[in-house]
Amino acid sequence: MEEIYKKLVRDNIPEIIQKNGELPYFRVLNDEEYWECLIAKDIEELEEVKKATSLMERKEELADKLEVLRAMIKLCGASFDEIQEIADLKKAKKGGFSRRLYLEKVETDK
Repeated sequence: MEEIYKKLVRDNIPEIIQKNGELPYFRVLNDEEYWECLIAKDIEELEEVKKATSLMERKEELADKLEVLRAMIKLCGASFDEIQEIADLKKAKKGGFSRRLYLEKVETDK
């Protein structure tokens, strides 16, 4: 019997599968494929965050999402600190989300 996955997995998954007495088939992605798979994985992790029912589950799923973000940052040739700095500059200019503001509409005189 075989299960088809066709998705990006963490680095140690092939060894874990082998330790379970199973035979994994995998390949190394090129940069373009890797980027597309990271986007798909990020969407998958966001869905898992959305489905999480407990605070601990949310934390676990956010940690998975962070690992995907780290991989995306590295593939872009940036560092986490560099992205953090850009985020801080944007926050200083436009603010963050701590006030929980939800824009309903904007009226204009035009």
